Amino acid sequence: MQKLAFTVLLLLSLATTVWARQPNVILIYTDDQGTIDVNCFGAKDLTTPHMDGLAKRGVKFTQFYSAAPVCSPSRAAVITGRYPQRAQIPGNVSSHHGNAGMPASQITLAEVFKQAGYSTAHIGKWHLGYDNATMPNNQGFDYSFGHMGGCIDNYSHFFYWNGPNRHDLWKNGNEIWRDGDYFPQLMVDEASAFIRAQDDNPFFMYFALNIPHYPLQGTEKWRQHYKEMPAPRRMYAALISTMDEMIGKLVAEVDQLGLREDTIIVFQSDHGHSQEERTFGGGGSAGIYRGAKFSLFEGGIRVPAIISWPGQLPEGETRDQLATAIDWYPTVTKLAGIEPITHRIDGQDISKLIQSSEAPSPHNVFHWQTGRGNKAPWAVRKGDWKLQGNPRDTSNKAPLTAADKLFLTNLKDDPSEMTNVAKNHPELVKELLKLHQSWIVEVEKQ
Repeated sequence: MQKLAFTVLLLLSLATTVWARQPNVILIYTDDQGTIDVNCFGAKDLTTPHMDGLAKRGVKFTQFYSAAPVCSPSRAAVITGRYPQRAQIPGNVSSHHGNAGMPASQITLAEVFKQAGYSTAHIGKWHLGYDNATMPNNQGFDYSFGHMGGCIDNYSHFFYWNGPNRHDLWKNGNEIWRDGDYFPQLMVDEASAFIRAQDDNPFFMYFALNIPHYPLQGTEKWRQHYKEMPAPRRMYAALISTMDEMIGKLVAEVDQLGLREDTIIVFQSDHGHSQEERTFGGGGSAGIYRGAKFSLFEGGIRVPAIISWPGQLPEGETRDQLATAIDWYPTVTKLAGIEPITHRIDGQDISKLIQSSEAPSPHNVFHWQTGRGNKAPWAVRKGDWKLQGNPRDTSNKAPLTAADKLFLTNLKDDPSEMTNVAKNHPELVKELLKLHQSWIVEVEKQ
């Protein structure tokens, strides 16, 4: 019923709108990319000309947050504009075929664009459900190519990391085989073919790269480029530059078709870099920030992010205001002339912030929680203050003790979050704890 009401209201609003050329939208979503792991975000040892090029022709954000420090809830949030809890994906979903994921009742970006007359495509990683009802073609995507679970080997397209080895490569709900073909290149090929097939029809594409997530399988060109770099940065860097090259190929296709000024490109990482054994214990970097993937310290949730639309949005500019992944949903739909969004979302339109460095952040308060229960890590940020409960530091920058169960920092004074000042501000701790408790009850109602 929610989706039916949404469709009727959207069609009524579109009926009263006189459309100019509707812009295409490409959402590039990378996997396990560190906070500073693009040259324009602070890396000094990487070759990333194409991601840097997006920033030169757009706006980059220095204080941009994922809605979760792990894959599935981060993806559910960006595709629904909702906190992961409201999207009903508080943690990672199964990578086993046949298991459900994000409920089909959730209204995705693809469904909004499809109702507005766009062609829609998912290319790459999904990890939001692995049964018929929750795979991409039943979540608003006309076209889908990629893997449904959390990761694959890039050449065999098998999942090797839990239970029996299993093949995971799909096109429009049907299993396909591309033995030996490099998956990121297959993504570019599929995306390019989809774009070329659209003629003058506007399209929305969710280009969800599966890298630099493990396995760290960069190409030989980049392995040679970084051969003198120490491990594990060497293996990670080769994959980052491989990924940058693939992004460059995709953008070049848009350019060659004369569509660049008609195309909004959004770029961000899903969360922080991995320190897991499968990534040789690390390789990514959060710079000064504490934390990594799985952590609600800044290094787990503060991510590189860019929006580029030449001729329509500022170019070569930086925004330091707080913004989040759930904000893309209302923002890109507004930029595309699709408004209003009438169902409940948590994201805020940041188009004014994109246009002006003086515009305030729409978020005075923002929340995170990974999983459910009293032991689940959570965080709430209000202004510059950030309170964490049950904190986890996967970067291992400093030990955490029982006294750190509630961990308070002021990000303006201590962006590295190395000192817990909770004892110095008991009333503030009480206030932020109450905010979190009220929020988690509200978003988990359904």
